[in-house]
Amino acid sequence: MVTPKEAQEEELSQAILIWRAIKLPLYSVAFIPLTVGAAAAYLQSGVISMGRYWLLLGSSFLVITWLNLSNDAYDAETGVDKGKKESVVNITGSQRGVLSAAYACLVLGAMGIVKAAQQIGDMRVVALFSAAILCGYVYQCPPFRLSYKGLGEPLCFVAFGPLATTGFYLCHASKLGALAVTPTVLGAAVLVGITTALILFCSHFHQIDGDLSVGKMSPLVRLGTEKGSKVVQAAVVSLYTIITLLTALKALPVTCFALSLLTVPIGRLVLQFIGKNHANKTVIFMAKYYCVRLHVALGVALSLGLAIAPRIPAAAMLW
Repeated sequence: MVTPKEAQEEELSQAILIWRAIKLPLYSVAFIPLTVGAAAAYLQSGVISMGRYWLLLGSSFLVITWLNLSNDAYDAETGVDKGKKESVVNITGSQRGVLSAAYACLVLGAMGIVKAAQQIGDMRVVALFSAAILCGYVYQCPPFRLSYKGLGEPLCFVAFGPLATTGFYLCHASKLGALAVTPTVLGAAVLVGITTALILFCSHFHQIDGDLSVGKMSPLVRLGTEKGSKVVQAAVVSLYTIITLLTALKALPVTCFALSLLTVPIGRLVLQFIGKNHANKTVIFMAKYYCVRLHVALGVALSLGLAIAPRIPAAAMLW
């Protein structure tokens, strides 16, 4: 007989599994590239279409949902998620149903992106997002499954950084004409790409044994947790180094540099947590969520820095 306390614990456990399956914090990888791209467009042209912003945000959420659902569905085929209780397939018991829902989300999301491209008449947007979605497809879908060859992080960097962030930037062109791709948006896109890839990299710390058992050669399987923690350290340091260089070269406004300094404590927290717990398979599960915090904080700092730069005379003079 199940006691009320045991039932409550079981219900709580199921709620936690559903929360993890939804992966809501990871939807920041849709919000941040869009917001940084929109802020860069505002800096360039002085205008932004909020209607188009919300259309693209909804479309991006749908594309990310496709990524999450199809990833669980295809991982169920290989058995890598056999012991992963928070897998959507394991929760629902229907791999085919999850896959069908995934591609329905992709179609709807792609329709929204195409609509935004039609509004501004710039087919570069379609090309960039098609390439970004293709990166997602070859990352996890058969027959490619490049994530099993350790190529997930480079694909993630390219898809969410140079491709998606630049695509979102172009989507906010005014009716007066298309936007030029500038060093500012490319520099910001590189930063977004690094923080996004860092989330993916750190999501594998607690999955090394499972990945290895099915031949999934993620970077952490190849490197081990100790060397992996050094990679994280190098990535975080590179973020602030790149921001400093871009500011010195006047590719980023000084406001971006100033606001990014406020995120340094979060970067330090990421390094301390992973450095201390990289070999702890239970605790290290939280590493990716610490990286999400850094991704959001730095993305918001860049967005605000880009948006307010024209309104601050001192910043405008230094840029």
